[in-house]
Amino acid sequence: MSLRNDYDYSQDEFDNHADQMNPNNDAYWESRGYDERPDDWEDKISE
Repeated sequence: MSLRNDYDYSQDEFDNHADQMNPNNDAYWESRGYDERPDDWEDKISE
């Protein structure tokens, strides 16, 4: 979701966006095609 200036986002939408941008969160990995956050997620974000 790219944030737009001409739209009033709900708190749920802001939270979802933040979750999808946070590699510590399952939503980040799920939005990238994983089933859940992998155990070696810290190694994967370093690649």
